[in-house]
Amino acid sequence: MITQPQQVTPLPDPDEERRRVQTERLLAYRDDGPLVALLRGRLGRGLPPVPATLAALLAVVALAVTGTLTSGPVLAVPSLVLVALVVPTAARDHLGRFDWLTPPLLRGAEFLTVILLGLAEGTPKWLLFLLIYIVGYHTYDTVYRTRQSIWPPAWVFRAGLGWEVRLLIIGAAAAFGQLTWVAAVLTGYLLVLFSVESVLSWVRLDQATALAQASADQDLEASPEDAMEAATGDAEQA
Repeated sequence: MITQPQQVTPLPDPDEERRRVQTERLLAYRDDGPLVALLRGRLGRGLPPVPATLAALLAVVALAVTGTLTSGPVLAVPSLVLVALVVPTAARDHLGRFDWLTPPLLRGAEFLTVILLGLAEGTPKWLLFLLIYIVGYHTYDTVYRTRQSIWPPAWVFRAGLGWEVRLLIIGAAAAFGQLTWVAAVLTGYLLVLFSVESVLSWVRLDQATALAQASADQDLEASPEDAMEAATGDAEQA
């Protein structure tokens, strides 16, 4: 009897799988939005993540220390500097020795920019705190999910606008003297989006876990005779 040769699916290389997961995890921690998604494939090799992000952060600090951020169009400069320097880093694989520093540096630069522009425009401090808290909660939720091998859906990052679009909106609003109400609308939108999506995702996960546990408990409670009868019946049907 001639049998067809069976195709054996090669197992993934452990090192390649580890690098893939590490890259996806760090990219998720960056919280890139629709602008990065649009430009990532057009950026070529891109800039090294840590030096570019650190340079952008230091540029924002320099603008603050020199007293440049007062009012008017100059308030858009920190957001533009961050976008110009950090967006091109998204094309990298983030596998360098220090590339894990990119997400905290980027989040720090985002929060610092929000605070500086908010103070320059006289935005209520409680509103700035709430906006930063919501983005921080989203970051924490993303980190906790990925550590449980649960990846947030890609549309959440796009709908959340990403750090780059959020900063462009805040920078433009500050430049035109409209930051307070724009920050209020942005805060309300992100609050609803991130909290509702997070709660629904964890509820679905709990329900799936409960169903799997109930099925496992039912199998354990079955007597050996019932298990044998069920297995025999399945074999006869096959």
